[in-house]
Amino acid sequence: MPFGAKADSTTPSPVPGSGKEQRVTKQRRAVSAALDELDDFVSTQELYRILQNQGAPVSLATAYRILQSLADEGLVDVLRNGDGEAVYRRCAVTGHHHHLLCRNCGKAVEVEAPAVETWAARIAAEHGYTDVAHTVEIFGLCPDCTVRQAAGIL
Repeated sequence: MPFGAKADSTTPSPVPGSGKEQRVTKQRRAVSAALDELDDFVSTQELYRILQNQGAPVSLATAYRILQSLADEGLVDVLRNGDGEAVYRRCAVTGHHHHLLCRNCGKAVEVEAPAVETWAARIAAEHGYTDVAHTVEIFGLCPDCTVRQAAGIL
């Protein structure tokens, strides 16, 4: 639903695979709309500041709860940045994928990695593991931050 669109604050939204329905509140719509406008991963604190600047009536605790709910529902990706902080992003790729993440500016690139998938399946099979899942995130400096670092700006 677009930011600013009106909906009944108790309109339920099904949670994929859970059988539960999630209330679509004004706060949930504000968080969702803010995520739609961002290209890179964002921490809850950063998203909260954005929401406050927009005048959205969302408390920090509510932002944490909504982001976790969106992650649980598979509507946003969540990963730990280089400092171990959870960061969130609405991803364009809906299937299994990985990320390149700039540890300076937070820029993210979604990547598919068939070689990683093959390797993970082979390693699991060699050790007798089944029903395997994995997460691979690659941290480094994006091209812009690499240039800034070389120029001594970072």
